[in-house]
Amino acid sequence: MTDNKGKGAIFDLDGTLLDSMGVWDQIDVDFLGRRGIEVPDDYMAKVSAMGFRDIAEYTIRRFGLSDTPEDLMDEWNRMAVRAYSTMVEAKPHAIEYVTRLKESGARLAIATTLPVELRGPAMDHVGMSGLFDVVCGIEAVDHVGKDRPDIYRHTAGRLGVEPDKCTVFEDLLEGVRSAKKAGMTVWAMHDDSSDRSWPVICDEADGVLFDFDQAPLSL
Repeated sequence: MTDNKGKGAIFDLDGTLLDSMGVWDQIDVDFLGRRGIEVPDDYMAKVSAMGFRDIAEYTIRRFGLSDTPEDLMDEWNRMAVRAYSTMVEAKPHAIEYVTRLKESGARLAIATTLPVELRGPAMDHVGMSGLFDVVCGIEAVDHVGKDRPDIYRHTAGRLGVEPDKCTVFEDLLEGVRSAKKAGMTVWAMHDDSSDRSWPVICDEADGVLFDFDQAPLSL
């Protein structure tokens, strides 16, 4: 068996371990549709690396909405909790891969922009709860989004693993770049939401995946 003792693996949730980005596409369609607005082509790309409150503030500014950020977050949460509790699925071979890393002695973490009320139900639903040593959300770094390396550095510290011994798995270009800035190895998982930036992701990541059966067993 591969020995990964002293190594860390840090995983994004949405679009990386979870096949969930379609949930947000539908929420965007339903949410904006109630207000008579079609989802612009660039909207998901603009908000994908932001924290929840930043997305709410951006959405209010962009569409001239009268809602408060709290109004939007409450509405999105109600829509999302149901979806994350019942609809999302794990990416192919994700659970098997994480389990093998755990058995190899690697320290495992989640680093996500998902709020706790969504990530918990989603991980329970797909059977991932209990596999990770640390689960970190951006609330631990003052809600700084993944366009900066704060969450990755914080998560490595929580794991007790030096950044240069951590491998990050991400689907977004902003996450790939920030994890690289943190001094970590980065493997990019393809997701439909990142199609536009995929050629750049392929250039900047250390490796790319379409399925976790292609993921490295030695970190």
